[in-house]
Amino acid sequence: MFLLVCTTTFAQQKISLEKALEKAKSNNIDLKIADKEIERQTVLKKTAFQPDPLQVQYQGGQFNSADFDHNVSIQQFFPLGNVTKANRQLQEELAKLAEKRKALSSYELEKAVTLAYYQYLYGISIQKLNSELNEIYTKFLKNAELRFKTGESGNIEVISAKAKVKEIETQKEQLNYDLAIYQKQLQFFVQTTENIVPDESTALQYIFIENQQNSKAENLINDFYQQQISVYQKEAGTFKALRTPKFGLGYFAQTINTESLFQGFTAGLQIPLFGGVNTTRAKAAEISISQSQLALDKNKMILNLQREELQNNFQKQQKNLNYYQNEGLQYANQIIDTAQKSYANGDLSYWSYISFLNQAIDIKKQFAEATHSYNQSAIELQFPTIKNN
Repeated sequence: MFLLVCTTTFAQQKISLEKALEKAKSNNIDLKIADKEIERQTVLKKTAFQPDPLQVQYQGGQFNSADFDHNVSIQQFFPLGNVTKANRQLQEELAKLAEKRKALSSYELEKAVTLAYYQYLYGISIQKLNSELNEIYTKFLKNAELRFKTGESGNIEVISAKAKVKEIETQKEQLNYDLAIYQKQLQFFVQTTENIVPDESTALQYIFIENQQNSKAENLINDFYQQQISVYQKEAGTFKALRTPKFGLGYFAQTINTESLFQGFTAGLQIPLFGGVNTTRAKAAEISISQSQLALDKNKMILNLQREELQNNFQKQQKNLNYYQNEGLQYANQIIDTAQKSYANGDLSYWSYISFLNQAIDIKKQFAEATHSYNQSAIELQFPTIKNN
């Protein structure tokens, strides 16, 4: 654990959210795998033309006499109709489907990096609050020691202040561990060996883009399932095309009485008399089209319901945060300033001072929590979960 903390504090590289997203999309292994799948499907376009293997045959023996004669023949069958075109179109749609699947992965990655980025900023805000509390209680400890020396108060104030300062120092150590964990989470999603940390100058409050919260998710869902439908449509077309005959050409050469050489050619058709297999496969592909359409309708419904839930939670968190920004935080600062002055002047008892101080500290903590909850709700609304199943 000590090494973990040291790692995050050594040679840290501050990075903006935009740069973190750029690095993540460049480094992410899943996206690289998706690129390879796109490349694979693109290469497979070259397999659209699929002639049968060349048939080469040799016969030797007594055909028309006691002499040992020879016969050599070759034959090649080629697909007729739209088979090649159907195969090429299917591969083109499969390559597009791989691109849509990559877009979904990129979307999920963007959400994960954004959440991790603001989780770290939340840790920084708690750390700053801890430093502020340490400064307040250190000052309080000095005042308590001075009052004890002058006989204005008992030793209990000094002991209590020392205990609180020690508690804050312990919390600081715990916060360092938390920040180390948050940093590693961000590093994991960006998939880099660099000790990157969010730029602390970034505003703690996430900037939510209004009226765009679901357009991207809706487009991704629609594009993916529509493309899946296109694949099954082309697949059905390919199976139907396979029911057409194949045309073949051949050549033969044969000896008679071991001397005379005769040559000729052949032409023929391969007719799929039992083509029910491809007909059934085409029907199965058409069923898959219906399944994809149902899945699209289901995911649209889930997304709409999720949007309503996320919107309500976002408004709730926004209202809560507005209170602390507009009133709560100002009250906390006023309570601290007034309590410190009154206590220093002897107008406030020790226990009253502690009570007011704890109240102000609690408000500041709630402000940090409110900001964190707002950020999470805003990011969730900006990037609704896509249930791709």
